[in-house]
Amino acid sequence: MTLWQSFILGIIEGITEYLPVSSTGHLIVAQRLMGIGVEGAEAKEAADAYAIAIQAGAILAVLGLYFRRVIQMFKGLIGKDEEGRKLLIALVVAFLPAAVAGLTLNSLIKEYLFGMWPVVVSWIVGGIAILLIADWQKKKLGGVDFSEMTWRMALMIGLLQCVAMCPGTSRSLMTIVGGLLVGLSLKSAVEFSFLLGVLTLGAATAKDTLDSGELMLSVYGWESLAVGALAAFVSAAVAVKWLVGFLQKNGLKIFGYYRIILGICVAGLLWGQVINA
Repeated sequence: MTLWQSFILGIIEGITEYLPVSSTGHLIVAQRLMGIGVEGAEAKEAADAYAIAIQAGAILAVLGLYFRRVIQMFKGLIGKDEEGRKLLIALVVAFLPAAVAGLTLNSLIKEYLFGMWPVVVSWIVGGIAILLIADWQKKKLGGVDFSEMTWRMALMIGLLQCVAMCPGTSRSLMTIVGGLLVGLSLKSAVEFSFLLGVLTLGAATAKDTLDSGELMLSVYGWESLAVGALAAFVSAAVAVKWLVGFLQKNGLKIFGYYRIILGICVAGLLWGQVINA
């Protein structure tokens, strides 16, 4: 992997991580087009680990942008901010289902679902779901803020997040939609999705780095990892700041069309054997 390839993968990761389009799916396609991770089982393991490790940059971007929320939760932890305490509890409750599912199903998901056809199907199905949800969301009035969120609402969002363990589904999509379904306002659903991503992505990054980090570094080197993470940090910061305002003005529908068109295009590349499944 060249540093330019690392940079491109980092940009893709940062832009797509918090958009409802699936960063994993985009990275798998990009790696296939670049010929990364196709040389055998070890190469694929290293490429998969790299795609997850550079999420660290996107995580740091959200921590920086929502630093006031992080401080609020810390104050809640020590009993000095009731709203911060409620938000922290909600995030932990929402995180637990994915933590359990990840520990028990991670190897099976990587073995059977980290391929192009599952991603294509998830893109198209998710796109259709977005179009249906977008029409419903337009008719939905208001919604509650973090301060009124219950642990049951958080648990429902966490259960829906587990669906996103299938590559191509999009963690952001499932958690934003989950927030809307349980009654959060769009702004609160998006921000809760971002903050939940810090826990979920952080845990996934730590686990894969421990499991395959040595192999990843031996194949690609620390320079590629640093470039990818830095590019992900910058592009995620821009994408996150843009997304909140965009969704409030335009809704989710454009992402539904994007997913369907992308899924059809990638299916064409697979049928034409331009990229490998």
